[in-house]
Amino acid sequence: MANILVVDDEIGIRELLSEILGDEGHTIWLAQNASEARALRKQEPVDLVLLDIWMPDTDGVTLLKEWASQGQLTMPVIMMSGHATIDTAVEATRIGALDFLEKPIALQKLLKSVEQGLSRGKAPQMKMLPPTPRPLSAPPLGPHEPLPAALTTASNGQHAATLPGFTASYIAQAQEELTSALVVPTQTPRASITLELPLRDARDEFERIYFEYHLAQENGSMTRVAEKTGLERTHLYRKLKQLGVDLSKSKSRQ
Repeated sequence: MANILVVDDEIGIRELLSEILGDEGHTIWLAQNASEARALRKQEPVDLVLLDIWMPDTDGVTLLKEWASQGQLTMPVIMMSGHATIDTAVEATRIGALDFLEKPIALQKLLKSVEQGLSRGKAPQMKMLPPTPRPLSAPPLGPHEPLPAALTTASNGQHAATLPGFTASYIAQAQEELTSALVVPTQTPRASITLELPLRDARDEFERIYFEYHLAQENGSMTRVAEKTGLERTHLYRKLKQLGVDLSKSKSRQ
């Protein structure tokens, strides 16, 4: 997974991109202007930047030029704007921007651009390796055999299939045992809706209970909840925000 810097003066855009990309397993850094972006760029390793063009202090194209002239354009940069002209997009690309996203940003376009941007950068290195790799000829796990420490970290954004020294069947069985060993707290739906509420409030309360139930059933997976409820994921995020549902699964960092 990657460190992604989102630079946009609109708090709604920052929160939405943070939730979507955080749900994909990335670590998100947020900046509301060029000054904060400069500071985060120096303090933290950044694998990719989503940069808004129109900002109050310094516009995105000027910041892009600054990074390019100072030799700091070492990561892919994707420009964003809802009002930019074709000339602006061409100029940003000429300076070094990888792509241009027009607001409102389509979810699939966002994910595809981010994936392409990260594929052009350096591949992230796995920081956690198994202390004693299991040989390919090793027998299946016994009923009480502990899981390797590194394998238990695979659920935190790591893909277990990439761990060296483990067969596919061993990994599958280990994941099954790990999942069954975890105690997942179950959320209890709220009390029944009183019919004394106005229609709009009663409908909102029902939808809140409905989505909290499915979030609990799917262990917080926004992708599975979107599939189960038949909503496009960007619309689902906005709906949950509107209803005041706690999105505790977001891995973003502000």
